Amino acid sequence: MCGRYAVTLPPEMMAQLFQLLNTLPMMPRYNVAPTQPVAAIWEEGGRREGHFARWGLVPRWVKDPREFPLLINARAESMREKPAFRDALKHGRCVVPASGYYEWHTGPDKKKRPYYITRADGEPMALAGLYVTWSGPEGEEVDSVATITVAANRQLSVVHDRMPAILMGRQQIDDWLNVREVRAEDAAQMALPLEDGVLKFHPVSTRVNSARDDDPGLIVEVTEEKPEPVVVKVKKAAGGGGGQMDLF
Repeated sequence: MCGRYAVTLPPEMMAQLFQLLNTLPMMPRYNVAPTQPVAAIWEEGGRREGHFARWGLVPRWVKDPREFPLLINARAESMREKPAFRDALKHGRCVVPASGYYEWHTGPDKKKRPYYITRADGEPMALAGLYVTWSGPEGEEVDSVATITVAANRQLSVVHDRMPAILMGRQQIDDWLNVREVRAEDAAQMALPLEDGVLKFHPVSTRVNSARDDDPGLIVEVTEEKPEPVVVKVKKAAGGGGGQMDLF
């Protein structure tokens, strides 16, 4: 799962890159954690704007969010059938901008070590997400989001078996946000693992484990070897006989 990430884009750059009609007042964040307000982008009536939303999706039919499980991720394989996500896939698709995200690898010594994962070309990430506006009994409204995860590609599987669904290219971002014309079935096909080599990763300090720590030092590489790939040998049966991927 993806449970922590960083977003360091200046507000003006975010508005320009994602073609927003507004600018979100925000500072660089190096350790965004669940339940915190996060920057998310969606379209309403053809207007694409940035919003702040709670990371942890609350479906409209929930009576009391305090008694509902925290849904920070939606699995791409089941989001079309899950009651918590299927309506949002039709009407509430969003993008969560990120500079990189963290994942934890459990080594042979059973210790969990954090890694920071970014695009190899240094460009920002567009995480595919879902949003819902929950309305309470007193008329209060809460925007909430979940990021979508997919099976990790071979490169990332040495760290974790899941990775965020990352949209590549302006057209894919436009189609994902276009809930008026792009059907949920077609949008779901965009949530796929990236090819090997598009991302890179390095070990970082365990300080990221604490949501109280939020500073540039969290994304700095620490001295530690990357986990070795798991090589699976397949027995041969008898008789058996990249281009550049810019965000925009």
